[in-house]
Amino acid sequence: MTAAIRALLTSPWLALAFRLYLGGLFVYAAMYKINYAAEFSTTIASYRLIPYWAVNVMALVMPWTEIICGAMLLLGVRVKSVTVIIGGLLSVFTLAIFINLLRNAPISCGCFHTLEDPISWWTVLRDLTWIGMTVHVHYFDSVLQTDQLFLGKLRRIHT
Repeated sequence: MTAAIRALLTSPWLALAFRLYLGGLFVYAAMYKINYAAEFSTTIASYRLIPYWAVNVMALVMPWTEIICGAMLLLGVRVKSVTVIIGGLLSVFTLAIFINLLRNAPISCGCFHTLEDPISWWTVLRDLTWIGMTVHVHYFDSVLQTDQLFLGKLRRIHT
């Protein structure tokens, strides 16, 4: 029984499912932020964690980082590197939400839309779950990594 659970938890197919889910999630989240950058900058400012001069820069850079990383996860390109970036982003998001929950700030997450429910401890739990999925992908994903397939063919051609 324990071996079966261990095999399931370390399965590269589970990591592939997590990778596709996270990639789609980040692409979906970025699409709204790119289309409504001004609203997203207001959301970033409502967290009151970064200086105002950096809000617009973050509102422009963060969604493009998310969409590029999401697309790379979906395509299976540089998965380990991308999971480090996404894990870092999720850690920052979780910390920002945690700090604002301690402040009792009635703000929305701004993760997918500007008109969302206020942040809550469930938001923190959700983000921690996504961090766990990212760690799983980092360590156990080995299926359908496009760059590995391509580099493997190049190595065979070279030798």
